[in-house]
Amino acid sequence: MRRARRVRSLSLKLPEALDSQIAAIARQRCSSKSEVARRALDAYLADAAIPRQGSALDLAGDFVGALEGPGDLSYNAEHMNGYGE
Repeated sequence: MRRARRVRSLSLKLPEALDSQIAAIARQRCSSKSEVARRALDAYLADAAIPRQGSALDLAGDFVGALEGPGDLSYNAEHMNGYGE
């Protein structure tokens, strides 16, 4: 005998445009809006659970060297003259 899955309710307030999109997809798939929302949340959470691989340099590598300025900006107090005045 198969055990029934426990289901919990969640109420959401959606902008009209988003509700219309969900309703249209539900009609196309002959499904309920709740099923469309569950599938969308499942996909979102599955993607969010995948940790990004690599170091901070790997993840931000495209930005390294993108700006010009003095190379000693982070530790040379001379660059702080006049800051906050």
